[in-house]
Amino acid sequence: MSDLKPVKFNPEIEKFDDFKKRLAPARVIDTYKEQLEDLFLIRNPKYKFNKNYQADFESFFKSHLGSRSVEGVGSWFYFPWNKILVHYLEDALHQELRTARNKNLITAEEQEKFYNFKVGVAGLSVGSHAALTLAMMGGARAIKLADPDVISGSNLNRIRFDFTTVGASKCDLVTSLVYQTNPYAEIYFYPQGLNPENLIEFLAGPPKLDAVVELMDNPELKIRLRLEARKLGIPVIMGTDNGDNIIFDVERFDLDPNLRLFNGAAGNLTLEEFQKFPPQELPRLAAKIAGPDFVVPRMLASVSEVGKTLYSWPQLGDAATLAGLTIAYVIKRLALGQKIKTGRLEVNLDSIFDPDYFSEVSKKQREEEREKYLRQIGFEV
Repeated sequence: MSDLKPVKFNPEIEKFDDFKKRLAPARVIDTYKEQLEDLFLIRNPKYKFNKNYQADFESFFKSHLGSRSVEGVGSWFYFPWNKILVHYLEDALHQELRTARNKNLITAEEQEKFYNFKVGVAGLSVGSHAALTLAMMGGARAIKLADPDVISGSNLNRIRFDFTTVGASKCDLVTSLVYQTNPYAEIYFYPQGLNPENLIEFLAGPPKLDAVVELMDNPELKIRLRLEARKLGIPVIMGTDNGDNIIFDVERFDLDPNLRLFNGAAGNLTLEEFQKFPPQELPRLAAKIAGPDFVVPRMLASVSEVGKTLYSWPQLGDAATLAGLTIAYVIKRLALGQKIKTGRLEVNLDSIFDPDYFSEVSKKQREEEREKYLRQIGFEV
């Protein structure tokens, strides 16, 4: 995309007709009155079971307009990437409307904290689910998005895009959807991805992040990001696909400046030591970082097949979605100052729905398969 920021109509410098003529939108969406009616009903729950509210709504509508026309209230945003012009409620009313069904699961005070919590998401395959869920829930008004890759056909088993987006920038696509959800968002996008030169800017800003979600494939950047986040006292969240499940890491560098990277999963590995790793050792390191005690046997079996019978690590759409919602949940708890378990955790659907999961036979079979595959990739068991 040539322009990743929506264009807001400014009545102080231009007439609306001139604005439309200049931009020539392919489509205009004006549901302003419907949005306002929705807001009216939210503020007047007595009409939930009484549909005789039209007279009161019309009075509310006229009061809202005052001497203005419908066209002259709220905000108009033009999205250059799809040439659509949309009429939104003004900022405060838009946030009130789109988060109304969060009440009272999230209180007004909590919603404000969640909205003002600044989040970075590095890696927008699984990370796309996290970013879009945060936006949907009314969190992270200021968000930083980074990914250098484009959509490929093989991404579409786990990302909520379709084949019309193949070849498009992941960063551009996620940015556009977040803006269309909330055009008042403050998005800082890095379509070139992260690198040693822009990493500190991504983390420290302005604005400085309150938390970072790390879901990149590059192991060196994973290490570099954590080293800088630890210096800056920024917590790091990571969700790793694991079959239908996820392995989840919460690294509270904001609480413990001496915390080992990856919660100690890689030992005391330094960046200098990593840079000396031969390429054939990287799959074993990846398995170690992911957590061999948690990785399901089919994932472990796949590690040694990458570059042979498999091009890359297997990933499923349900695990990617599960990671996104779990990340959003943990970010919300961080924003609200609630207690969170730290370290390496497992979110395991199999343990919930498979009635034989905890049977002695199943546990023994999993352990034997895990040990076999760990030996194949050079682990001592």
